[in-house]
Amino acid sequence: MKREYLRQLIHASGIFIVFLSWFLQPLYLILIWLSLTIFVTALFKIDKKRNIFFFSFILRNCKREDNEKGFIYFFVGILLTLCIFQFNMAIANAAIIILLFGDSVSNLVGKKYGNAHLPLNKNKTITGTSAFIVVAFIGALTQVPTLPALFGAFFGALAEAYSPIDDNIPIPLISALAMSITIYFI
Repeated sequence: MKREYLRQLIHASGIFIVFLSWFLQPLYLILIWLSLTIFVTALFKIDKKRNIFFFSFILRNCKREDNEKGFIYFFVGILLTLCIFQFNMAIANAAIIILLFGDSVSNLVGKKYGNAHLPLNKNKTITGTSAFIVVAFIGALTQVPTLPALFGAFFGALAEAYSPIDDNIPIPLISALAMSITIYFI
């Protein structure tokens, strides 16, 4: 479990991109995040062949499997969210927060306290998904009004629980889409 705490702490550290959005235009955020995505992808490949000071420790202690690329999908999910939803940075930021904190908390709470599994997914628990919704909702409220935050958190939790691909990509995209629809059409 100690390894999972470190993994989720690193996951949540992506909050810095939200803080940067207060000072930088979306294009600069996209370029920074694109650079980071390329950098971590290169580190991932180099780490397979040789030890890289500091980074190899993080990569090797945070992967669940040797061929895992979830952290690359994490960067891609945020990058796509910034690119697609840059027209409203409050929505993009809320979706990123939903990914960072909702996903992290659902994993930790679900593993520690979850017994009852979700229908159609025995790998996820009702407790973990409930924790996702609560934490994601509170986090999204820092960026958007109540109803969009609620819809973003709810649909982000559904994406986390039922996505057929790595959840780091669909969580922020589906959350942002749900919030956009709520803000612009309801």
